[in-house]
Amino acid sequence: MFTPAPRIEWPARSDLLECLKNAFLMAAAVLVLVLPTKPLGRASQATAAPAAGQVTANFNGQTASPDAQRLAHWVARSGDNHRLNFVILDKRNARVFVFDRQAQLIGTSPVLLGAAAGDDSVIGIGNRAIADVRPEERTTPAGRFDAEPGRNSGGEDVLWVDYDAAVSMHRVRATDPRERRLERLATPTPSDNRISYGCINVPVRFFEDTIVPTFKGQRGVVYVLPEVKSLPAVFPAI
Repeated sequence: MFTPAPRIEWPARSDLLECLKNAFLMAAAVLVLVLPTKPLGRASQATAAPAAGQVTANFNGQTASPDAQRLAHWVARSGDNHRLNFVILDKRNARVFVFDRQAQLIGTSPVLLGAAAGDDSVIGIGNRAIADVRPEERTTPAGRFDAEPGRNSGGEDVLWVDYDAAVSMHRVRATDPRERRLERLATPTPSDNRISYGCINVPVRFFEDTIVPTFKGQRGVVYVLPEVKSLPAVFPAI
């Protein structure tokens, strides 16, 4: 059986206005407590977005991870590159970004990296023969490196990243078909880009058109993002 709702006794007009005013003030107070003071964008943008008016790096519309953006903006803001061209290597996404001294992006490319995950090189590994490097030691170290062009023991021109650890950036070598290095570079995901002994392999055209002219006859800086450690653990000044 349907039971009618009880009759509502409305307050007088003056009392009603006062009630509405109090309700509005209470609602406004709650909103101040629970809403952010500025709109939040997507996580990838909110993490890396610098404050208004700050000097920033220019990625020229290219997609980059929050950590890569954060590091690039810090370099642009702090001048840590000492007015040298620089590189940011995002190991987790197997991608390299090359910037000029004003932090303007010159080019970006997928890369191949050390087969083992890790952010440190084994002490003395640069003095070992390739055959003596164990699988778990094939890491690309993270950190800030003073880079310079040079040649390896085979006479190939490379960009030395960590000379003591024998880590360089060079053209991809497709000498062993079983490794499928060219195919790995061509896939859209970074999941199969771990194959080297620690060096950074880039496409031949990218090396010759971007790396060589950017660092020809001059030093630079290579920043390698960590993949195991946190970003502040490797770059505490950020």
